[in-house]
Amino acid sequence: MSGQSTHHEPRPAETADTDDGGFPPGPDGLPVLGNTLQFTSDPAAFYDELASYGDVVGYSVARQRMTTVLHPDLVEQVLVTESDSFGKWDLSDFGNQFAPEGLLLTEGEQWREQRTQAQPAFQLDRIRSYGDAMAGYARDMVEEFDDGETVAANERFSELTLRILADSLLDLDVDGSEAGAAITRAARALNERADPDGLSTFVPTWVPTPSNRRYKRAMGEFEATVDRLIAERRDADADEHDDLLAMLMQAGDGGDGMSDTELRDTMLTFLFAGHETTSLALTYTTYLLAEHPDVADRLRAEVDEAVDGDRPDTFDVFGLELLDRVCSESMRLYPPAYVIFREAREDVELGGYEIPADTKLTLPQFRIHRDGRWYDAPDEFRPERWTDRFEESLPEYAYFPFGGGPRHCIGMRFAMLELKLVLATLVRHCRFEYVADEPPQPRFAASYQPEDDVRLRVTKR
Repeated sequence: MSGQSTHHEPRPAETADTDDGGFPPGPDGLPVLGNTLQFTSDPAAFYDELASYGDVVGYSVARQRMTTVLHPDLVEQVLVTESDSFGKWDLSDFGNQFAPEGLLLTEGEQWREQRTQAQPAFQLDRIRSYGDAMAGYARDMVEEFDDGETVAANERFSELTLRILADSLLDLDVDGSEAGAAITRAARALNERADPDGLSTFVPTWVPTPSNRRYKRAMGEFEATVDRLIAERRDADADEHDDLLAMLMQAGDGGDGMSDTELRDTMLTFLFAGHETTSLALTYTTYLLAEHPDVADRLRAEVDEAVDGDRPDTFDVFGLELLDRVCSESMRLYPPAYVIFREAREDVELGGYEIPADTKLTLPQFRIHRDGRWYDAPDEFRPERWTDRFEESLPEYAYFPFGGGPRHCIGMRFAMLELKLVLATLVRHCRFEYVADEPPQPRFAASYQPEDDVRLRVTKR
């Protein structure tokens, strides 16, 4: 279902109706079903309605008590200052089927140990070493374009980011391989499974629906692919590879490392989350540049001045002011990870309301990023808004495309370098024209996927 939200001003939480200052107010629902049908029929419109109740809104979906948080200060409370009071969602049958032993879903000491072992792969110096491969794959994609060709940007960027991630983090060539096909099928199945429009999210995986069968088959292939890769590494020379998987396996040589299941689920998490989110950021950013050729021309001039050779390197893209602003504005309008989920571990107070233990919370970036209290003309693409003065005045969590707090995205630097290097390569060698009449309509799935292909006509320079 479309996720393009129409901007509405939230009503301040302190003026929202409540009977006793207890659970926050929200829209009326049906007996038993609560607000499930409202949410699944049009999630974007439902979130618009939620905003009319204030900054802390209560409702129910699929017999779960829910609260949506719409103020940056309260987001910070959940993610940072009182993060110990809020855990990851217990996604029950759906979430626990996807990488339950990986960084995305583990908790407590297990999560801390995994994060510590993975962190060296995402340090700045290490990430810079991936730059040549990122720019090289981007240049290869440019060479594959025919002048005047119309491409499905979302598909091409999904292929590109999968190549980059598999090479950089797993030393794996997925181009045209069964491994690449398995990963692609799993990503599609996961998005279908998470799409509330088809109600798949609320159907247990043991129910033999067509969607569930596709999901189980695709995930089985995906897991088997990664299991084979881990087994091959166990039998190989430890120094033969220099990637994330090798680092994680070597970190466990003393006996305290990840189990094979943890390794597999961590790789699954990075392969899916890493390539899906960055490919979407590239898709929406190139669309926005196609629709704003004046910005694209200025960005092209900035890149041309900074880059001497055929393609940019890691140091070329650091300090490019307009490139920074374009990326920030694109991820404000179209955050690939568009909502954060948390669950109250205990009874907590939030914005003057009592949130009982086990309440599920949503922190929707896609909604907060377009709030007129923090952004003038919030639905417009205005990279120039991102001045130092503006950023200093912006509440900390009015913009949080990579989450925040202890569980902020570990791959943030990797993703931003990849986004900037690919964009710099593209604008240096290509111009794009959007060929559809209507803007892309994001839908609510595992990531902020466009409802239809984002089709761009490529003119090569």
